[in-house]
Amino acid sequence: MASGGGIQIPSRLPLLLAHEGVLLPGSTIRFSVDSPRNMQLVSQRLLKGTSLKSTIIGVIPNTRDPEQDTEDLPTLHTIGTAGIAVQVVGSNWPKPHYTLLITGLCRFRVSGLLKERPFVLAELFELGRVQKRTEWSVRMLLLSVRNVFFFFSFLARLCVSLQLLGMLDMSVPAVAKFRRLLDSLPREMLPDVVASMIRTSNKEKLQVLDAVSLEERFRRTLPMLTRQIEGLKLLKKSRKMTPGSEKRVYIPLRQNLSVWRQFSLDRDEDSDDDGDDTASLEKKVHGANMPEAALKVSLKELKRLKKMPQSMPEYALTRNYLDLMVELPWSRSTKDCLDIRAARVLLDNDHYAMEKLKRRVLEYLAVRQLKTSLKGPILCFVGPPGVGKTSVGRSIAKTLGREFHRIALGGVCDQSDIRGHRRTYVGSMPGRIINGLKTVGVNNPVFLLDEVDKLGKSLQGDPAAALLEVLDPEQNHSFTDHYLNVAFDLSQVLFIATANTTATIPPALLDRMEVLQVPGYTQEEKVEIAHRHLIPNQLEQHGLTPQQLHIPQESTQDIICRYTREAGVRSLERKIGAICRAVAVKVAEGHRLPETDASTLETSGCILREAAPPEMPIVIDQMALKDILGPPLFELEVSERLTLPGVALGLAWTPLGGEIMFVEASRMEGEGQLTLTGQLGDVMKESAHLAISWLRANAKTYQLTNMVGAPDPLEGTDIHLHFPAGAVTKDGPSAGVTIVTCLASLFSGRLVRSDIAMTGEITLRGLVLPVGGIKDKVLAAHRAGVKRVILPKRNEKDLDELPANVRAQLDFVTAGNLDEVLNASFDGGFPGAQARPHVSSKL
Repeated sequence: MASGGGIQIPSRLPLLLAHEGVLLPGSTIRFSVDSPRNMQLVSQRLLKGTSLKSTIIGVIPNTRDPEQDTEDLPTLHTIGTAGIAVQVVGSNWPKPHYTLLITGLCRFRVSGLLKERPFVLAELFELGRVQKRTEWSVRMLLLSVRNVFFFFSFLARLCVSLQLLGMLDMSVPAVAKFRRLLDSLPREMLPDVVASMIRTSNKEKLQVLDAVSLEERFRRTLPMLTRQIEGLKLLKKSRKMTPGSEKRVYIPLRQNLSVWRQFSLDRDEDSDDDGDDTASLEKKVHGANMPEAALKVSLKELKRLKKMPQSMPEYALTRNYLDLMVELPWSRSTKDCLDIRAARVLLDNDHYAMEKLKRRVLEYLAVRQLKTSLKGPILCFVGPPGVGKTSVGRSIAKTLGREFHRIALGGVCDQSDIRGHRRTYVGSMPGRIINGLKTVGVNNPVFLLDEVDKLGKSLQGDPAAALLEVLDPEQNHSFTDHYLNVAFDLSQVLFIATANTTATIPPALLDRMEVLQVPGYTQEEKVEIAHRHLIPNQLEQHGLTPQQLHIPQESTQDIICRYTREAGVRSLERKIGAICRAVAVKVAEGHRLPETDASTLETSGCILREAAPPEMPIVIDQMALKDILGPPLFELEVSERLTLPGVALGLAWTPLGGEIMFVEASRMEGEGQLTLTGQLGDVMKESAHLAISWLRANAKTYQLTNMVGAPDPLEGTDIHLHFPAGAVTKDGPSAGVTIVTCLASLFSGRLVRSDIAMTGEITLRGLVLPVGGIKDKVLAAHRAGVKRVILPKRNEKDLDELPANVRAQLDFVTAGNLDEVLNASFDGGFPGAQARPHVSSKL
């Protein structure tokens, strides 16, 4: 193909379907590319190409809405412009797209399509050469254009002298270049360049593009120039003079601009509605009830936006920023429901147990009634998985009548997720806090910060440190997001954080939150929760009714004890779902049996036993549980494992709840070495050494001997301590009393009681120190069938948090020293132990 402007134009070119703007030869336009075909063209042609030829593409106007881009190729315009891509810029905000800067070279006509995927490739025919025409008509047209240009540049110089150049920059770009274009441009390029530089609609530019002959292009360009001049005249007449003053007073620029836009709209119904959009945005800014500082920043950005052409990349960034500012709920809020009685009923209906959490919510409502300007509390629910921390946060929002928004923080390792990115970065966006406020549309929602204990840290910053400002009642009234760069008031937001443990939460962040422990449920509470919430929910999800499936409380108790061993109820819900699926199969088979020939029921030698629909409701008994769920996963093994000396049962705390822990010891001939196995941490190893040292120091008092009867238990004897479940890491000081009891049983040859479990830290003087996680540990002992629990005396106060039924079913022994522990651990007491422990079943 012939060359265009000194550049060789290939006969086959990929086509860019331009949804906005019309590229004319000699002009340069920015195009935003986000449709699939255009994105493929940029990534596979422009970005991978290495030669000048790979940067030449064809630009075809596409009148179809880009939001309706489908697999089908739209009807293409027959005439387009070959251009060279001089710049490619990529961005991910608000969605992945490219911005292309393309300079037009020459016209072409599409003679045929070669392919449509992944981008359009076409055979082209150049239309750039000037055809023969009457020399007289061309000279007359050119003379008219030159006269118009002369008047145009004269008027531009007049406007400069009248200090209206700022207005001309808004409506008539590059006015100062018109005079130089007359002397330098070839006459066949004048119509295209003029049409691309003056203010006109895409429809008119498309008419200029379709004008193949030079004479036709001149005829279509002249009315556009004439209209531009009339607009400038109208602006000139709108000036006002003050009599008797040496200085001229003009109508403000904004008023001049509105006159010019009104004239343009009257003359061209199809012109762009940028002015209307800007005016609408300005109205929204004033109606958003922003604080003074935010309003000042928004008006400043709006002023910059009015001076930008839409083709600039910064235009979209500024527009997105202003859209966010007007959408944020600066003063919009919901009215709290302060009816305490109704709130109590609603919380009781949604959740069983959790009395401490319910009481805290009711306290907030009561204080809110007395003081309307109360700041939102910062609560942190800490407990094992599956106990309802997230769901109770949603119920609190429902009780208060507020909007609810959940923010998952697990694995977040970039502080920009909390505070946002600065707008200087490509793809910048606000943080999750501001995005959440935009989503809910009010400034007093309930924000649930889920899994706050699983925040990470990386080179991008520490998100836990960024939360310090968010969760501090003394600072969050002026929270500043990096993207907004203005303060936003978070004091009315009710923040609820959830965590499985406080050990991984930074102390500074933990200090800003009110921690509420959410321990696991007892077996009785799980049965009640299952029949109130879990079973009805699973029946609804599986399309069953209570008339088709009935699970007695005894079966539910078996599921809890023998098929699940957890603090929460997630595994219990999954087991109930498995039962519902099995019953759904029976019900579906019963519906199909009357329509099925009995001879067809034989498959692979197996004949279906039931020839009629099952009786309703289907009752789940112990045999049905075994058929559906398989053999029991857990058995009561405490009494079976405590049949030999050197075994004791301890209690441990984990982020998943309390657990029972066996400690086993054995001895053999050796050199007095101590071996510890079971993936123990340093603290637990120290507890083992403490126990050995205390027993050796008190061996005579308790009549402890080695294998040959020597007074030193370790003389000629090696001790091996093992903590089963070796794949699980264990650490902590609370196993001290269990290790002492286990070794005392080994050295004395006496059995530890099979119904007792214990926890507590020891000292080298034989004192028993308090430990944490008492409620979780006691509930674990209750689930395992233990009847007696030994606790440190200073943990007696923690028993008040236990449910009344658990306290009634267990005997508690509070011990202040190891003498009391040994007396309670063995039937008939322990030789040499003087003090008697305090035993009570109703603490």
